[in-house]
Amino acid sequence: MKYIDIPPAWLGLCLIAAWAMARFEPDWATLGGWAAALGALLVAAGLWLMVWAVLRMRRAGTTVLPHGSPSALVTDGPFRLTRNPIYLGDALLLAGAALLLDAPLALLLVPVFMALISGRFIRHEEAGLRGAFPKAFDDWARRTRRWI
Repeated sequence: MKYIDIPPAWLGLCLIAAWAMARFEPDWATLGGWAAALGALLVAAGLWLMVWAVLRMRRAGTTVLPHGSPSALVTDGPFRLTRNPIYLGDALLLAGAALLLDAPLALLLVPVFMALISGRFIRHEEAGLRGAFPKAFDDWARRTRRWI
């Protein structure tokens, strides 16, 4: 179960739910052509943010796995803007997918996903970082918001 309980699995479930919602949403719940353009932009931004964060973490020599032990506290690059750029990228990707699917009701999945990720992963990860890098983490947490 530990290996199934990873953020990409939860994102995948939310994307499947968004697709299902798009199939069954009433005709009045459509957004029009602008939604596809904005959706594509959000998906691209989310993917870019995730890749940037992963590359920065790899360069620092620390794990990107949520159940792993951190060997470095990364506070530069995308981590200057948010403490969780990969999860923010996931949320942007989910929002973009809902718009690409023309499923406005599926946008409700975004805050649900964010709350789920916060409870299942972020709190544990932040506790691990605080334990490994107490002063540095507290300084970074004071100046950098969890999401945006």
